Amino acid sequence: MIRKGIFSLLILLLVVLASCSKYQKLLKSTDNEAKYEKAITYYEEKDYYRAIQLFDQLLPFFRGTEKAERMAYYYANAHYEQKDYILASYYFTQFATNFPNSKNAEEAAYMRAYCNYLESPPSSLDQTVTYDAIKDLQLFINQYPRSERVAKANELIDELRLKLETKALDIAKLYFAMKDYKAAVINFQNLIKEYPDTKYREIAMFHIAKAYTYYAELSVETKKGERYQLSSEAVDNLLANFPESQYTKEARQIQKNAQKELQNLTILQ
Repeated sequence: MIRKGIFSLLILLLVVLASCSKYQKLLKSTDNEAKYEKAITYYEEKDYYRAIQLFDQLLPFFRGTEKAERMAYYYANAHYEQKDYILASYYFTQFATNFPNSKNAEEAAYMRAYCNYLESPPSSLDQTVTYDAIKDLQLFINQYPRSERVAKANELIDELRLKLETKALDIAKLYFAMKDYKAAVINFQNLIKEYPDTKYREIAMFHIAKAYTYYAELSVETKKGERYQLSSEAVDNLLANFPESQYTKEARQIQKNAQKELQNLTILQ
């Protein structure tokens, strides 16, 4: 049994070596038609690595011919299947630009954006790719408003926007934790302004009231009254928007303390 197993492995190894030898010869060949046929075969057999190597050689040669469109689409999709989403997005963009009337133009426009979506990093990292993905998804929706992919594109946009909202919230909370309450207020306010429907609206509004109180405590006497007043107004704003807020009890206490400080300041004046 062991000998049979070793023999089978040797046969397999010989087959692989022979296949590699034929492939290397094909790469060095000047027979572009043979290369084309084999590249298509490799692609259809899901051997994307070898297909890409051949397409690299063939695309310049067949530019402007009937075969160029098919190869360009396969080339972009092969990179996608290889999970090289940055290059895939680039080549899908090229395809959509060079072959706008292709039956695959719509899919290419979607895949350009989808590849950027897949490359979007966690919210703690730089979100440049996330912005690009949102822009490309919206562009796709504008170009193909009746596409069956529009619903999915909108879902992806919502997911990406939530990531941007999360990053904005984390930055504001970081300023709060660092006791830079002025910056915290500004960033919480910007979060609400930029994403008015954000699910973080309630927590942002609560932290604005809280930050104003701490900001007032650290302020010079001439600024305390103004900032305690802003804290009290922020509580009113929170409860007007969220009458059943989970922060109601703590917010009321913040407002009570702010109003007490305002009264003390009035007496001192």
